[in-house]
Amino acid sequence: MSDKQNALAIALVSEILSADQLLRNRLSKVLPNGMEISHFSVLTHLEHANSEKSPAQLASTFHVTRGAMTNTISKLEWAGYVHVRPDWDDARRKFVAISPAGIRARNTALSAISPVIAGLVQELGSESVRAALPVLRELRAALERN
Repeated sequence: MSDKQNALAIALVSEILSADQLLRNRLSKVLPNGMEISHFSVLTHLEHANSEKSPAQLASTFHVTRGAMTNTISKLEWAGYVHVRPDWDDARRKFVAISPAGIRARNTALSAISPVIAGLVQELGSESVRAALPVLRELRAALERN
């Protein structure tokens, strides 16, 4: 890799990591009390999936360890946002589903973060965001392949 390519790669990663940190901080400030971004993400996934998922499936989807996902699920269960049940065919496995309280909490969180996200899109301009999305999707896909 040439020095110019190396500098470009470093600049790309640096900007993505900085933007990620700043966005997480901004969203964390407006999420309902006690909710973390990981909680919101899992609730959103479960609501959109409209089906039960195993902790292993969720860990794979979010590219985290099973232990990290178990911790997130435990917090969501304690809050009443998910139901966890055993697999009737294999007692070692569990299934997780979003609860009605989880749907309400997710919707409340979405209402809180939507103005922040909309403000960013307005500030950047719709055309700039549309132009950036294909590159970000390609980058995510490349990272998932590797």
